[in-house]
Amino acid sequence: MLTMRRRAAAACLIVAAALSVTSCSGGSSDTGNDKIAGADSGESDTASPSASASAEAGAPTFDLPSDVKVAVDRGMTGDVTKDAILRDTAYAAQARVEAFAKGDGRTVNMNRYFAAYARTYWVENAATFKKDGLTVTGDYRYFDFEVTDVANGKTAAVHYCEDQSKAYNKEIKTGKVQRTQPSDKDFVLYTLQAVQDSAGDWQVTQQSWKKGDAACVQG
Repeated sequence: MLTMRRRAAAACLIVAAALSVTSCSGGSSDTGNDKIAGADSGESDTASPSASASAEAGAPTFDLPSDVKVAVDRGMTGDVTKDAILRDTAYAAQARVEAFAKGDGRTVNMNRYFAAYARTYWVENAATFKKDGLTVTGDYRYFDFEVTDVANGKTAAVHYCEDQSKAYNKEIKTGKVQRTQPSDKDFVLYTLQAVQDSAGDWQVTQQSWKKGDAACVQG
């Protein structure tokens, strides 16, 4: 289980049935054990080849250490707009893993796939994580991506699951892995808003998460 410290994580559900966005910080968590978010975990060999970064034209390159693996299980809807949203949302999730692995929330991929409150939030948290002498290690998995709403073709509501059960903090100085006991809270439901920028990329601008969500635990 990955346990990352966060600053000022006020609860904020950013997406309801319609795109109802509140003006809060870019990252919001539920109460309880503060574990998150720079990484997800699970069975790396379950990734869908069609969803891998290397398989798509114009895909970003993620610079991850050898002890960090990311699996993305993302299907296609057949809708061009929704598929682009899901593709870029998956890239954003991978960019966050990369940021925490590097201790730098200002990477090319973070700047490409995050904006506004969400980008500010993760920049601060990646820096704090590194300052605390920590990085990440392990296997990370994202799955059950779904676009729940699109407004005016420019703003979207999305959710997906993260499996952190094989992801851990690692001490930078000693290399010691901070292993924890598996629990349902290793499975996290993310709900987010994404907005299309002038370059055509979908950027995460706000998000919330719920640890131990039944839909993700059973996934």
